[in-house]
Amino acid sequence: MRNVTIDNVTDVVIGSLGKNGTIGERQREVLTSLITHLHGFCKDVNIQHDEFLFACDYLARAGQTCDDKRQEFILLGDILGVEVLVDMLSYPVEGTESESTVLGPFYRENPPVLPKGASIIKKHYDNEETAYFEGYVRDASGAPVADVVMDVWEDAPNGLYENHDADQPDYNLRGRFTTDENGHYAFNAVRPVPYPIPDNETAGELLRGMGHHPNRPGHMHFILSKDGYRTLVSQIYDAESDWLDDDSVFAVKESLIGHFHKTNEHDTDLHIKFDFVLKTNG
Repeated sequence: MRNVTIDNVTDVVIGSLGKNGTIGERQREVLTSLITHLHGFCKDVNIQHDEFLFACDYLARAGQTCDDKRQEFILLGDILGVEVLVDMLSYPVEGTESESTVLGPFYRENPPVLPKGASIIKKHYDNEETAYFEGYVRDASGAPVADVVMDVWEDAPNGLYENHDADQPDYNLRGRFTTDENGHYAFNAVRPVPYPIPDNETAGELLRGMGHHPNRPGHMHFILSKDGYRTLVSQIYDAESDWLDDDSVFAVKESLIGHFHKTNEHDTDLHIKFDFVLKTNG
């Protein structure tokens, strides 16, 4: 095409897809939509060349920020509500199954495998409230699901996850448990506290530009997995936490809010009971 114009450039680019490349049908579908919307966006706001260069520089700086402890593009996706949208598109809720939500940037693979009822606390804080977490995992019919592998992790009372805090022991407040024959799980932890997501570098620039804050409500992360069931990535939010109605990454769902109660039964300050329902595959 020798005469590319503002009116035909989108069709010209889309027409070039797949001629000499290795993309499959799904990739072609995604790229076609991406090009269409991206060109439409540029036309809609009449993007100027200096703005285009600014965007390229911004993305380059975001890439330079990524390392083994921080994935800046996921963080930007969180701030823009993209990760929670992709999660809802990927895992639509059907019937009584538990809702999923974002994985977040602080998960670590291979946490310590612990027996039911064990503690994930490796360091104590003066302001901590210890909490006994328990509940049942069932299928959609209400039957218990045994041998579900459950990864859990949370921030410390200082608002930091251990992989971002040199003063915490390795894998502090992380663990892996398995449900018993009744689908029951239990472990000791601390009450999670609100914390700010990283608000420096390009993520901070975006937050300040939006006029939004970086704060997340207190929550415990979960991954539940077992062959034959759809893996569930979810969180339990503290019903008394700040920022429930204004989460910086838009991930709070009413069905995922749990209540802590004072207790004298579990050698902890608090007790929380929260059940999950898993969807079978197929």
